[in-house]
Amino acid sequence: MKNDVIIIGGSFAGLAAALQLGRAGRKVTVLDTGLPRNRFAGHSHGLLGHDHKPPLNILAEARQQLARYPAIKLVNARADSISGAIDDFSVLTGDGESLGARRLILSYGLADQMPNVPGFAESWGTSIVPCPYCDGFEVAGQHWGVVWSGPQTHQSVRLFRDWTDKLTVFADGHDLPPELEADLARRKISVVDGRIIEIAHRKGHITTVNLDADRNVAVDILFAHPRNKPSASLHESLGLATVDTPTGIILKVDDRRQTSMPGIYSAGDLSTPFLPSVTQASSQGAMAGIFAQQSMLA
Repeated sequence: MKNDVIIIGGSFAGLAAALQLGRAGRKVTVLDTGLPRNRFAGHSHGLLGHDHKPPLNILAEARQQLARYPAIKLVNARADSISGAIDDFSVLTGDGESLGARRLILSYGLADQMPNVPGFAESWGTSIVPCPYCDGFEVAGQHWGVVWSGPQTHQSVRLFRDWTDKLTVFADGHDLPPELEADLARRKISVVDGRIIEIAHRKGHITTVNLDADRNVAVDILFAHPRNKPSASLHESLGLATVDTPTGIILKVDDRRQTSMPGIYSAGDLSTPFLPSVTQASSQGAMAGIFAQQSMLA
């Protein structure tokens, strides 16, 4: 029997979509590889009812709750290719199985690309983080470092002042515009020149940010936005429209979370332009599921 919806990606967005569809009695299959973007984080913050829980534990509990819906099938498999069109999509899995569906939801998220800096990847998710709403409360009042990645970092620095007044900006080889450098000076925020060549740490907890000018700067936490890319390339083979962001591309969706191809929807980090979070992913996933269901009404 053909699925009503196949969801590709079973993290927060994908499972939230499945929940809405399953409660409507729609037949749905979720394909997931078990590698959510936030698996490096010890705790997830800001999700009502689940604040300060390990994200993998939240997802495990969600899967257990979905088990009571007979219309939902969770499959540990990769989607290798997609063909067809609205009402008649076909998804080929890594196991060689071909699945049919009337609608698709792409929620396979993004993969962060770690810079070639010793200690960065080892500290990612522990003391190098991207989002103050996710981790700021736990380190409020401490010394924050911020890696400059473009003019958007200026807005981040202004935002961070709600959590701490101890801020250091690492230029990391960038030439800051004079007007922005003057504004940072006015705010008494120091700017450190030089490229970051190493993150000295103890089991992922930063001790110093080491620069190529033989200078080491101690901070308690480092905020950075490394480049990222979609975790799969299915959107490329489909020719789906994308949007450029300062750190990579995301899928373009309309106000009903439909992509540029009719019948294909997207939710979560894969189509979120700024400050992605589990709260946003869950909300977007729920709406993608609802909109997909409504599009199939007779």
